[in-house]
Amino acid sequence: MKAIIIDDEPLARVIVKEYLQNYPEIELVGECSDGFQGIKAIQQYQPDVIFLDIQMPKINGFEMLELIEDPPAVIFTTAFDEYAIKAFESHAIDYLLKPYSKERFDKAIQKWLEQANTAVSKTNTQELLETISQAPAQHQRVVVKISGKIKIIPIEEIHFIEAADDYVKIHTKEGSLLKNKTMAHFEKILDQQHFVRTHRSYILNVQQITRIDPYEKDNHIAILKSGSKVPVSKTGYGKLKSVLGL
Repeated sequence: MKAIIIDDEPLARVIVKEYLQNYPEIELVGECSDGFQGIKAIQQYQPDVIFLDIQMPKINGFEMLELIEDPPAVIFTTAFDEYAIKAFESHAIDYLLKPYSKERFDKAIQKWLEQANTAVSKTNTQELLETISQAPAQHQRVVVKISGKIKIIPIEEIHFIEAADDYVKIHTKEGSLLKNKTMAHFEKILDQQHFVRTHRSYILNVQQITRIDPYEKDNHIAILKSGSKVPVSKTGYGKLKSVLGL
């Protein structure tokens, strides 16, 4: 079985490597110091398990996992994070709280080995990502992958979000990017004083509005600073008026 370590702390990687020496059935095929390297290594080696730190430069561990279509089983190695720990516990994903002992490491390995031939660990990873995305710390930016490159979009730079089948299309001044999330997800995590779902297919950054024009029947059109036009339904118009104090 193949494993990869993804952690920006050299000493933390050394400890995992040392502890893994007792498991000849697990081959360490790569070690990475950030999430960008981690994504490439996972795509290249298709590991069975990764040892993943959360707080890393560039992109964090959760953001990295979001960008992988079919993430492997994960054993998190992390410093204390109350929200993350609660999420781990509720989804039965094992985690190693730094600093951890060899005994604790062995326990995590045994737990993973017991699940290795089942779909449990991967299902848990997906459920964990959905839960952790509700954490306030995850609401400051959106990470997307485009043509093999990773782009980080600060929330305030989003002009509007548009439904696109199983994805959403995030519109910024630099163009639009696809993200494998739902409209309901963004409606839940975005600040409702700044982002309003004006239509079943659109969420709008109210800071981008220059005017709102009447349209057919009870509908309206929001004209943005960029010149883009975003539909506003009757219900959406009520929400907009409330937020804008009209």
